[in-house]
Amino acid sequence: MIHFPAHRRAPLSALSLRLLSALALVCATVAVVWFGRDGYHDGNNEGGLTLLDCFYYSVVSLSTTGYGDVTPASQLARLVNVLFVAPARVLFLVILVGTTLEVLTDQYRNGRRLIRWRKTVKDHVIICGYGTKGRSAVSALLENGTDKSRIVVVERNGTALRQATSAGLVTVEGSATRSAVLEEAHVRTAKAVIIATDSDDSSVMVALTTRQLTAGQVRIIAAVREAENAPLLKQSGAHHVIVSSATAGRLLGLSTSAPPLIEVVEDLLTPGQGMALAMRSADRDEVGRSPRELDSLVIALVRRGRVVTLTDQAGAEIETGDMLVYVRDDRSTPAVSI
Repeated sequence: MIHFPAHRRAPLSALSLRLLSALALVCATVAVVWFGRDGYHDGNNEGGLTLLDCFYYSVVSLSTTGYGDVTPASQLARLVNVLFVAPARVLFLVILVGTTLEVLTDQYRNGRRLIRWRKTVKDHVIICGYGTKGRSAVSALLENGTDKSRIVVVERNGTALRQATSAGLVTVEGSATRSAVLEEAHVRTAKAVIIATDSDDSSVMVALTTRQLTAGQVRIIAAVREAENAPLLKQSGAHHVIVSSATAGRLLGLSTSAPPLIEVVEDLLTPGQGMALAMRSADRDEVGRSPRELDSLVIALVRRGRVVTLTDQAGAEIETGDMLVYVRDDRSTPAVSI
């Protein structure tokens, strides 16, 4: 099942607003009847309408009860009933059944949004799992300029689903190991699939299912806890595998042997802290030059999909079509970041 982000008021707030609207409408009707009370006839009281009679007539009229003991007798009173009381009666009923109307409207709106989304969704990123890793992946995508409408979260946990929907993301309820669920997320037209499940076994199954559905045409990035499972994930179809436990272990080791390096890594990974990794295409006047000669602090090249470090002989000179991986000032507006 596909869930779209909704922007609703709190239930108590919505109920209070409806009650206040109904009360205001009753008071307005009482005021109209009170000022024109001389044109009404009370079969039980020949002395004219009191304020209580006006309230009584307004309530029974708006609620369509209509006992008929108080009736408009003059032409002006009847005209006021036609122009004001009758429309107010309809509006009063609309307010009373507003919850039902809201549900029906939401169903219609969600149906239209689903049809429109299915027609336009393309080149999106699917996040399988909305735990700590999944949320961090979404944050990184948003920081790098990916629109929320281009992110689809696949999750079977109800709490995580509500969190993703509250964050303004489109979600698909179900297990990402099932092909039907991935089909609901339009995996065949996706740009990438990020696997951030809680277990390595599930990650392998998701990678296999994704590769089977897309014939390897969609990039698969997966995270695993144990390094020994990384080769299995690559064999299952993952293009990139990140070992979370090994990465955390290395950082812990650096924190004891070289503490300042931890601050540098955190700076690079934390947005808005000063430094960040970015990537751009090599300019025409940079081709043939050494990456070390450029004003940008280039740390690697991406050549035909392969990373070339500056320590390699192939990285001594920039070639046509190379992508430059460099360190930029994160306090300035980035072009493209990775």
